[in-house]
Amino acid sequence: MALDVAPEHGPLILSSLTSTQATREHSRVALVTCSLLPSLWDDDIPLRDALTARGAQVDIVRWDDSTADWPAYAATVLRSPWDYVARHDEFVAWARSVPRLHNPAAVVEWNTDKRYLHELAAAGAPVTPTAYVGPGELWSPPSSGEWVVKPTISAGSQDTGRYALPSQLALAEAHVARLTTAGRTAMIQPYLSAVDTAGETALMFFPDATGSLTFSHAARKGPMLTGPDEGKIDPGSEDITTRTPSPAELQAAERVLSAIPERLRDLLYARVDLIPGPDGTPLLVELELTEPSLFLRQSPEAAPRLAEAILSRL
Repeated sequence: MALDVAPEHGPLILSSLTSTQATREHSRVALVTCSLLPSLWDDDIPLRDALTARGAQVDIVRWDDSTADWPAYAATVLRSPWDYVARHDEFVAWARSVPRLHNPAAVVEWNTDKRYLHELAAAGAPVTPTAYVGPGELWSPPSSGEWVVKPTISAGSQDTGRYALPSQLALAEAHVARLTTAGRTAMIQPYLSAVDTAGETALMFFPDATGSLTFSHAARKGPMLTGPDEGKIDPGSEDITTRTPSPAELQAAERVLSAIPERLRDLLYARVDLIPGPDGTPLLVELELTEPSLFLRQSPEAAPRLAEAILSRL
């Protein structure tokens, strides 16, 4: 998959899109949220405003709003439906029922279960080593080191903890057992300590005029996991700053995007989250294709760029 870099200043890379003004004006676009954020997540306000400025009629709609007329929208864009985790099957079924959904339902089904990391690793992406423990399976924990335990279906670092072994072995085992007993699959990854200093790099990609995913902007995410899961992580408390990715990070992101199965490459947006591994090589923590924060406030050109990409699909 070709990877280009969009300029942060000067003409937008998507300025030559050929959507007619008549198509743009009065076109209805739904930005999908949830009951926890009925007015939209703050970071998505610039996208709402950019679409409105280009003549679109923008509605903020809960994904589970039974009165929503989804076929009436020229585009339905997933943004912050973050209460879907406990209703995952219902959410996937809803996605399948919505016409003109971005990103599409097939992507939603694949990407909302983090077992997709295994498929990406098999395709050559630089993925953080990950072990999975499903219901009824036993976990053979490592003897030492720091490890992250979380469910394969989660959002906003819910039900996620960090454990030092062997001193916190009992807590880690209890966390895995709590997930699997509830019928969930646990995933275990080494804690990449570089996040404490370098932080995590989130690289955002939007389509260019040809439809190819193109690097838009990046953000630095500070560390969030301080210890065992206590059910108190607030994704709104993340320390987010602007970041210029390194050539190695851009190359790693290209490998990740190239590893996405061909059937799932019709993407309006993608976010690639990387942390340096023990040798400094960027490793994929998550590939966010469903409902990621896109950190639009970190780049003045990001929201207009994404709005143009949406309108080009009408």
